[in-house]
Amino acid sequence: MTATTLIAMLDMLGTFAFGLSGAMVAVRRKLDLFGILVLAVATGVAGGMIRDVLLGDTPPAALRTLTPLGIAGAAGLCVFFFGPWINRLTRPVMVLDAIGLGVFCVAGCHKALEFGLTIPGAALLGVMTAIGGGMLRDMMAAEVPRVLHEEVYAAAALAGALAYAVAVHLGVPGIIAAAGAVLLAVLLRLASVRYGWRLPRAPWG
Repeated sequence: MTATTLIAMLDMLGTFAFGLSGAMVAVRRKLDLFGILVLAVATGVAGGMIRDVLLGDTPPAALRTLTPLGIAGAAGLCVFFFGPWINRLTRPVMVLDAIGLGVFCVAGCHKALEFGLTIPGAALLGVMTAIGGGMLRDMMAAEVPRVLHEEVYAAAALAGALAYAVAVHLGVPGIIAAAGAVLLAVLLRLASVRYGWRLPRAPWG
């Protein structure tokens, strides 16, 4: 398996994971089937569309092929029919969101590097790819976006994207760099929730 193939697979996995998380939020908000599908698709493809537009790769991949839309829509249908089984996970939205976050921060960073961005720019675009879908999901569900009140969220995506960019720059094989960076971001996000890690706040706030 090549690094490009792995990244493509991660991109699909991230789309599906974010689609599931969007659909779970829709169910929690008591939306109907159409609402579930809309929130699943919006969550699944928004980050990639932001990435592609900022890179000038237009129209975005989600509009050139039905694959991303189909994957996100399939995630919505899975939640509609099999939601009770998915809901047995501990905090399912958070877990699925963490997986999507870790996968998309690396996929976004990888594409940015391919387009010639430097490490800081590629890492920043990786973060924007990772948080875009979740932000849109939360706003559509009339919730405060997690990135604004759960501090180790964008920070976890930044850690994963930077780890991938630096590892590739140092000549680490792409597959190892991608797998390690995804794992770092996911574990950092999950650990922050488990142990209540937070970034410093202004002492006078």
